Amino acid sequence: MKNLWNDEVQLRHSHESGNLIGDDLKLRVYTSNLFGRSDELVLHGGGNTSVKTVINGEEILLVKGSGWDLVSIKAEGFAPVKMKTLLEMAELKSLRDSDMVAGQKAAMIDKTAPNPSVEAILHALIPYKFVDHTHADAVVTISNSACGIENIKEVFPNFLIVPYVMPGFILARTIYEMTQGLDWNRIDGIILHNHGIFTFDNDAKKSYEKMIKAVTHAEEFLEKNAKVEFSFAHAKTKEFDVKKLQQLLSKEKGYEVFIKENRSDLAKIYASKDENIEEAIENYKNEYENYFKKFAKNEICLNSAPNFIVVKNYGILACGKSEQEANIINDIVEHTMMAVLRADKLGGYKSISLKDSFEMEYWELEQAKLKK
Repeated sequence: MKNLWNDEVQLRHSHESGNLIGDDLKLRVYTSNLFGRSDELVLHGGGNTSVKTVINGEEILLVKGSGWDLVSIKAEGFAPVKMKTLLEMAELKSLRDSDMVAGQKAAMIDKTAPNPSVEAILHALIPYKFVDHTHADAVVTISNSACGIENIKEVFPNFLIVPYVMPGFILARTIYEMTQGLDWNRIDGIILHNHGIFTFDNDAKKSYEKMIKAVTHAEEFLEKNAKVEFSFAHAKTKEFDVKKLQQLLSKEKGYEVFIKENRSDLAKIYASKDENIEEAIENYKNEYENYFKKFAKNEICLNSAPNFIVVKNYGILACGKSEQEANIINDIVEHTMMAVLRADKLGGYKSISLKDSFEMEYWELEQAKLKK
């Protein structure tokens, strides 16, 4: 993992940012942009960052606002939330996520700012000025394997390891309970199993470099134990009627879809079954609808047609309502493929349960984010 910090660029960046809230926010914007430049750390709105500061005599958490990408976030992309309110919320035994969002919004000192990240309470709980959270590929890959917990503990012996729980208030409350009486000086960061990694420090550069060091350590573990070879990637490939697939999916989705073809070496290695595309789509829809019926309570079923397709001896096809959406889906699939292939070498890919997957997919805050 390359360290992108540059003292000269940082100083120029801070000068150009102006004196909006002071050096704290300038540094926060700079390191957030650095994280966003590394696809191996965050993709398309993923991850979040924060800085604790004092504004008009009150302690405030400036946390990434919902809808902003770290690679392009500016000062106005951070939501200023009262620390006192966030810490009081953490002490509650239970809280609906919709009420949490409303409470965070009410605690903002600038009502025109974007909604705070759903992890704002968690950021407030960590007693350091700068807090960084990414969904680093290397960390999540190790986590999402048959021996994930054991390997994570081996790679990160000085990190607090948190078993998977839903993001939002449940996660914040879990960490609140786990850190009562904790000597924070004794840990280097936090690993959220099947989710991501937190690093923190009172110095922006040190917090950033802790993240780079930790992810590099995970990458070195994978290079040693789960290297993917591309030696047979140029095997004979077949032709495929992409236009026909586009017509089929447009009919299933109810709108014209855009197809992003991925015939990279990685995609060719990953591509496996599904000889009959009509039958494969129908089978997928049936399986999705059965999955929905098994876990649904009062949710409304989303469109059951697939968003990407693995075509044997051809590659990967990502499908979206626009070219931009198809490209985003392809980016996510590209990173997922490598994670799955590497996890296979660690005993097999093992993510969260289907029940947890359903709760995440149909989580009210996730659906609201996707609608944006």
